[in-house]
Amino acid sequence: MTRKALVFFGGWDGHEPGPSSEIVSGMLEAEGFEVTRREGTAILAEADLSGFDLIVPVMTMAEVEAEEVKRLTAAVEAGTGLAGFHGGMADTFRKNTDYQFMVGGQFVAHPGNVIDYRVEIAANGDTLLEGIGDFDYHSEQYYMHVDPRIEVLAETTFSGEHAAWVKDTRMPVVWKHRYGLGRVFYSALGHKSAEFEHPQMKEILRRGLLWAARGTA
Repeated sequence: MTRKALVFFGGWDGHEPGPSSEIVSGMLEAEGFEVTRREGTAILAEADLSGFDLIVPVMTMAEVEAEEVKRLTAAVEAGTGLAGFHGGMADTFRKNTDYQFMVGGQFVAHPGNVIDYRVEIAANGDTLLEGIGDFDYHSEQYYMHVDPRIEVLAETTFSGEHAAWVKDTRMPVVWKHRYGLGRVFYSALGHKSAEFEHPQMKEILRRGLLWAARGTA
């Protein structure tokens, strides 16, 4: 049976939501998903969200109706998977704490803006990132407020060069957790659509999308 995914996009143009959502949709189609791609949040109120096995937000700093978030969180709690990346998922609805509770974290800063930093795979025995080693990355290094329940899959350490008070702070970059019956996956990588050309970034997201989708073993 073909699995179904919803990719909804919009918000701040600086994150290139249109091109990035097209790339993600193509990745899912290559994995055999039937993908519905829609701009804006209206689809959250119009569609039967329980009919999707995976929902991917690609939307930054957007406004949302209370009923739309209620239907989204209910679908995930009932078993629909949620997965996404960078500000497209962790800064989607900045004013909505119900949404943030579901995601497991919220963007708050990126000291220095686009910089070079190191991503370190967590040595916790999780197989989701098996075979992917630590790597260098050039992008925004996200500082986030995170739920202590998340299962951290990769981290980064802040140097303090751009904000001295956060020197040596270790921050989650990739995580997963459960929200009710739903699986939730997040990667902080992917500021611009060109970053999908980075092999580790794209492979981490690909694996996360598949893991989060309902029906994955």
